[in-house]
Amino acid sequence: MKYLIVGLGNIGDEYQNTRHNIGFNILDAMAVASNISFKDKRYGFVAEYKYKSRTFVLLKPSTYVNLSGRAVNYWMQQEKIPIENVLVLVDDLALPFGTLRIRPRGGSGGHNGLENINLILGQQNYARLRFGIGNDFMPGQQVDYVLSQWAVDERKLLEEKINTCINIIQSFGTIGLERTMNLYNN
Repeated sequence: MKYLIVGLGNIGDEYQNTRHNIGFNILDAMAVASNISFKDKRYGFVAEYKYKSRTFVLLKPSTYVNLSGRAVNYWMQQEKIPIENVLVLVDDLALPFGTLRIRPRGGSGGHNGLENINLILGQQNYARLRFGIGNDFMPGQQVDYVLSQWAVDERKLLEEKINTCINIIQSFGTIGLERTMNLYNN
């Protein structure tokens, strides 16, 4: 069984460790823990992770968050991965910091990356793991907030939450979406 795990984020040093790059951060942590590395390939950085006889194709799109759909579509086709085996890791302003929600489908919730994936794939029926980044910003400051570094108090909990996300990814591939939702959405 093959799975496509897409971590949304922006390439470039200026975006490293920003709230908007949590998808990249989760996949980077997974790669470090598994002693695998990403290779620069078409539309993104790709690594292959093996776990309990499953293959997880980890993708960090190089198309920037707002144009992630092309990378997702290309790697689904390239690896022959069905939509039900796709999981997108995304930041979410509507959830308090550190809240994790895995869902089987849904709209974009105003997230431009999900909007582009929905548009390119022509559907919303793929799983997504939403990582709450909170919404502690003044009106009109949303872009600055999502592209800012984590606060000191957030950094203390970040590693624990990222490790939970890795467990969710492994669970998604081994026991399925429904059981994973029952275990982790609380």
